[in-house]
Amino acid sequence: MATPVVDKAEAAGQPEPGFADSPYITVTFRVRRFNPEVSAEATWEDFQLEIDPKERVLDALHKIKWDVDGTLTFRRSCAHGICGSDAMRINGKNRLACKTLIKDINPEKPITVEPIKGLTVLKDLVVDMEPFFQAYRDVMPFLITKDTNEPTRERLQSAEDRERFDDTTKCILCAACTSSCPVFWNDGQYFGPAAIVNAHRFIFDSRDEAGEQRLEVLNDRDGVWRCRTTFNCTDACPRGIEVTKAIAEVKRALITRRF
Repeated sequence: MATPVVDKAEAAGQPEPGFADSPYITVTFRVRRFNPEVSAEATWEDFQLEIDPKERVLDALHKIKWDVDGTLTFRRSCAHGICGSDAMRINGKNRLACKTLIKDINPEKPITVEPIKGLTVLKDLVVDMEPFFQAYRDVMPFLITKDTNEPTRERLQSAEDRERFDDTTKCILCAACTSSCPVFWNDGQYFGPAAIVNAHRFIFDSRDEAGEQRLEVLNDRDGVWRCRTTFNCTDACPRGIEVTKAIAEVKRALITRRF
């Protein structure tokens, strides 16, 4: 049996190889907390974590919930930027927590995390999404044709016709665009960018036959004309949709009735 040998680096009090350059740093996360069962007022709470800056804000929220405070409440599902459920304000900007790397948002200062604006906060980072989804339902986000019979073949469409509305098919209903809109903050009756984007997706679909109906819905006083073209929605979209451009195209279609 070999005699144990003390490593020279260990004897000198130096860290073993692989531990000298630890990727972990200390980051403060300042989270907006609200629990209606405890207080009518929201408060800020700081959490200090040892975390790899290449991890995501969602990973940090998981660490807080699983290891520090199990009462922290937030939405998340796929964690891959597809479901859109973890939209929140991070350092004052609407982002998806699952797509935001800690190293990209200056971890040397406290990272603020709060719920998106314009919707009623239910608890911590969870907001009531019902007004948002009601606006989405109001624009009839599904294909409508005059033929009520079951189709006997595919509804064919050229690549050029598909390209016409390709950008707005990318929406994941995260509400980042709508809750970044100053008009929506001040008046929750406004349809909001996401509803208009999803109306655009069908208004300009050559297979759909309800474009006029959707345009009339958006011609309402709380519809597309409330947009003030601040580009907040385009900046906030995690999917890179040109939201402001889509809204402008719907406005143009309302004036010309060409789509």
